[in-house]
Amino acid sequence: MGECKWFPACPMKRYTERGVLSGRWTEEYCRGDWRRCVRYQAEERGEDHPDWMLPDGSLDLGLKGR
Repeated sequence: MGECKWFPACPMKRYTERGVLSGRWTEEYCRGDWRRCVRYQAEERGEDHPDWMLPDGSLDLGLKGR
């Protein structure tokens, strides 16, 4: 499918580059089936969502403030 258009600005990219988030997330969603990404869907609808929300929609409070 190619890379998600939001990936360059997505916190998931930053977290992965810093080593605080498994690359599995970016491979599965950001460079994989990004249409399933809850973050992508929220961006497309213009809805606010926290940076620590994972692509599946769950919240990882360990990422908060990182």
